[in-house]
This record gives sequence, structure tokens and C-alpha cells, in this order.
Amino acid sequence: MNIHVPRGTEDLLPDVTKKWQVIEEKLNHLAQVYNYKEIRTPIFERTELFQRSVGDTTDIVQKEMYTFEDRGGRSLTLRPEGTASVARAYVQHKIHGSPEQPTKLYYVGPMFRYERPQQGRTRQFTQFGIEAIGSASPAIDAEVMAFAMECYQTLGLKSIKLVLNSLGDQESREAHRNALIEHFKPVKDELCQDCQNRLEKNPLRLLDCKIDRDHEAMKTAPSILDYLNEPSAEYFEQVKKHLDAMQIPYVVDDTLVRGLDYYTHTAFEIMSEAEGFGSITTLSGGGRYNGLIEELGGPDISGIGFAFSMERLLMALDAEGVELDKDESVDCYVIAIGEEAKYASSKIVYQLRKQNIKVDQDYLDKKVKGQFKAADRLGATYAVIIGEEELNNGVANVKNLKTGDQKSVEIEKIADEIKTGF
Repeated sequence: MNIHVPRGTEDLLPDVTKKWQVIEEKLNHLAQVYNYKEIRTPIFERTELFQRSVGDTTDIVQKEMYTFEDRGGRSLTLRPEGTASVARAYVQHKIHGSPEQPTKLYYVGPMFRYERPQQGRTRQFTQFGIEAIGSASPAIDAEVMAFAMECYQTLGLKSIKLVLNSLGDQESREAHRNALIEHFKPVKDELCQDCQNRLEKNPLRLLDCKIDRDHEAMKTAPSILDYLNEPSAEYFEQVKKHLDAMQIPYVVDDTLVRGLDYYTHTAFEIMSEAEGFGSITTLSGGGRYNGLIEELGGPDISGIGFAFSMERLLMALDAEGVELDKDESVDCYVIAIGEEAKYASSKIVYQLRKQNIKVDQDYLDKKVKGQFKAADRLGATYAVIIGEEELNNGVANVKNLKTGDQKSVEIEKIADEIKTGF
């Protein structure tokens, strides 16, 4: 029976996972530089968490969630995004009581959305994201965007741009909501069914519609920036001033709304401008969520974060021709000649590994010539050769495969010789 991976998922083989390891190492280091600490949450949560936080009018909740009942009849959902889970953990464990505020967290893990698989978009995908919870300062909005930009820059991407908008506070959003309803009502019947359903419930979602994006009414829709009250407008100006102070270029786009209901004030995306990247240029997105923690039973504390797909990051790296080098060569290869030498070889390999030396040996009963070829394929710097004569004398021949130099070394001193180098 031939069994393949489910549609929308993929196996990451060693030639790909080595790239992931390089990315993860750099991102982990960057998180430490920015003083963000790792959090790990379950891959499934109670369904209502996403209904309440992401929003029941969003495409994610209506069309894309993997939801199931467990044996106790409880509705559970594989997490489609990371912010809701982090916010839930923040409330559940009363992290707001910690003296170290704001709480700055990062995560890496699989997410699940049922959508049409295409290049860079799979049904199981991996997100890297950060959340800064407990500060209402425009400065931390700018820090989060700086972090997001540096994630790409530290990996070598150059053709990227930061796009941002303000969604304002609740008062501003309500005024804009009413304006959108009045604007779209006359053409309601011309819109897709989803937009017709959302017009009264959540008209902001219309601006994020992929079907009606070219409708004339979309082009003339009221701008949120025209409905920002004075505090919201001032907040947005301060965010931009912080970005200006860091000399981070950006573009303001008043149609940027993001796809989740919990956003308020700052919303942003980072896009690839690389030739050949594809029609969907968004690499990552994020924004501020001032009511989410309270909605989930916590105090009235605000937060901001972003997340991006690792798969789309790899696409962007390929589009710009960025190579992720990872040295997978071994330090040493042990070559055994004769049956008794094989036991000594296993001992030597074990001892060298305990000395933190990358080493391997033959497990296919190859001839000596074949073992040397294996050492060469693995990029070994040294070969340790042991046969019956060497075994009797308690030594091994250590050969530098780069220079051709060779010397006889006591078995117990092989590790020291390799570490010292010759």
C-alpha cells in the first residue's frame, strides 16, 4: 500500500531542514538580543478561544479552522495562529502579575488552516511570532516592527518594505464602521456573498476581500485615517516618529486592515518586492490588540505582536538568491581494517563523540578504499585508521585528509591530536 502525506502538508527532508536550522538559530539569537523569551503552547485549544479572539466573521473562523470533538464531547481546534494561544496563556498563568513588564515572548511552531494548497501556503505551516504584552507605548509598536524587519535583514533579504496603517481606537473604528456601511449599502447586491453577510456585522472585513478587491466601491471606500479621533491620530504620529528616529523606512496604506478582529491602532505588514516572488507579496503581518487580554478574562492590558510563515520566508530567500550555508561536514572518520579493528573503531567513535568531536564510521562492511570515499563525501578533515598491527600497539594512524600529513597516535590521545590540529 502506497501512503503519502495528506494534501497540504509536506515532509521536510535533511537538505531542507538544514536551512530551517540556520533560520531558527538566527531568529533565536535575535529574540535574545531584543530580550524576548520563548513560550510554547499546545497545538490545539478550545474552539471558543479562536471564535472570541480571532473573530467569528473572519475567513479563518468561518472557513479555515480544523475543528473536532474529542471523546468527551468538547470542541477543540488545531491552532490557526499564535497570538490567541499566547494571550490565553498570559491570562491563565497571571503573567500580568510579574514585575518584569512588558512581557516579551516569542514562539515557533506549527499552525493549521484548511485552505487551497499553493506555493508557500500549506495546510500545516510553521510560524515564528512575537508578542509584547503590558505596554501602551508607541515606542514598543516601533520596536516590534523593527524586530520584524530585522528578522528578514539578518537573513540577507534586501527587497522588502514595511507597510503600516492605524485602525484607531474603538470610537474611531465605530465612526469608520458607520461610514463603510453607508458607502457599501447601495452596491450590496453587487458584492460577493461573504461581503454581503459582513456588511452589517463587520464591514471592515470588506476591505480585506480577495474577490471584490477590484470593485469600484473598494477604490472609493472611506479611509480609516479620516475617522481617527485626536488621541488615535496622535498615537499614530508618535509610532511613525519612533520609526523615523530609527531610520526605518515605511509606507502608509490606509487600506491595510489585516484579517483578524482583535487589531486596534497600529497594523502593519512586511512585503517582498523581489522579482519572481509571486502575486501574493505579504511576508508577515501584525498589529496592536488593546482589548484581547480583557476579552479573555484578564485585566485591561494592551499588546502588540507579529508573525510570519517560515515557508514564505524560504520562498523569499530563494527569490533573492540567498544561500543559507550550514557546515554539515564531520571532523573525523574512523576507518577499520579487519574484524577485531571494528570493535576498536566503535570504542574510538564513542570516545571522540564524548569529546564533542563530529565523527562517523563505516556500517556497510566497505573495503578500505570505500571507507576513504565515504570520509571524503562527509567532508572529514581527519581519518583515523586502525588495523591489526595498530590494535596490538595501542595506537592508530591519524591522517589529515586536507594536507596528506599522517602520524601514529596513542588511542587515548586521538581526541587531543584532532583538537590541536596538524
